[in-house]
Amino acid sequence: MLDLFIASFVTLFVVIDALGVAPIFATLTAGASAAHSRSMAIRGTIYAGGLLLAFAFGGEWLLSRMGVSLDAFRTAGGLLMLLMSIEMLFEKRQARRESRAETMLEDEDGPDDISVFPLAIPLLAGPGSIAAIMIFMSQQHEHPLAQMVVVGAMLANLIIALILMLIAPWLLRVMGHTVGALITRVFGVILAALSVQLIFDGIKNVFFA
Repeated sequence: MLDLFIASFVTLFVVIDALGVAPIFATLTAGASAAHSRSMAIRGTIYAGGLLLAFAFGGEWLLSRMGVSLDAFRTAGGLLMLLMSIEMLFEKRQARRESRAETMLEDEDGPDDISVFPLAIPLLAGPGSIAAIMIFMSQQHEHPLAQMVVVGAMLANLIIALILMLIAPWLLRVMGHTVGALITRVFGVILAALSVQLIFDGIKNVFFA
């Protein structure tokens, strides 16, 4: 159970990328009151958690109704996370997030409600995190206790993301751009290795199971 928790926690930590979301959240809430920023962080985290839980417990049912096998989804999820890891290595993911934040700020007439979009979707509960939680849950579909461990790892990541968003202004001053870029690249390498393993597992189960 400990190994499962560590594996799911690390994967979701890398995919959700709370350290990358925090500065974007600070940008989106720049100029807003502390109460508004706090409300957006809490509500966005709750919405993201609800969406991830919905896919965690209902994703397999949805796939079966669409005629998509779990191994096909596992391979597709691995490819998706591999592309995400490449973006992290070359900082394209962060640049895209910052561009989205700047676009929203240009259209801002007052403190907007960013809790659903873009905070919950796609920053916290994006395609990569949805794919990851569904893959881990599908691997433990016959073990309810193991599924609770995966859910616990997901909730732990969302709590960390919430804390980092609440202290985002201070965190930006401490980390700086160089340290943030270094951490993002390290996470990118880890995510690439996990993604390739998922692809290998999916292909192996289809052709050699």
